[in-house]
Amino acid sequence: MSDFANVVDRYLAVWNETGAAERRKLIDEVFAEDVRYVDPMASVTGREAMDGLIAAVQQQFAGLVFSRGEGAVDAHHGRGRFTWHLGPAGGEALVVGFDVAELNGEGRIASVIGFLDRVP
Repeated sequence: MSDFANVVDRYLAVWNETGAAERRKLIDEVFAEDVRYVDPMASVTGREAMDGLIAAVQQQFAGLVFSRGEGAVDAHHGRGRFTWHLGPAGGEALVVGFDVAELNGEGRIASVIGFLDRVP
């Protein structure tokens, strides 16, 4: 498993953490302070805004979990792309997306650009 694959696993763990304090701790570990996240439905900057976005997504899709999609994480020069799924644990994905993440010099995620391939 590549180092970037480990980053992606930690990234998805943040999206799956429903405990507010635990999630915020993970956000501080995984994301740069000024992280920028953009997808077709959201655009936020900073850890606080990232936390709010994740909490809102968890509320909208209560009981569903994020997992890494098929295929390996493709990464080079501090940037990686990967597919993710959102659905019931062990079940078929309801939402499928594709993200490109960039790391800063400290190995934290500095930016994410997300794309939605399948939505309900």
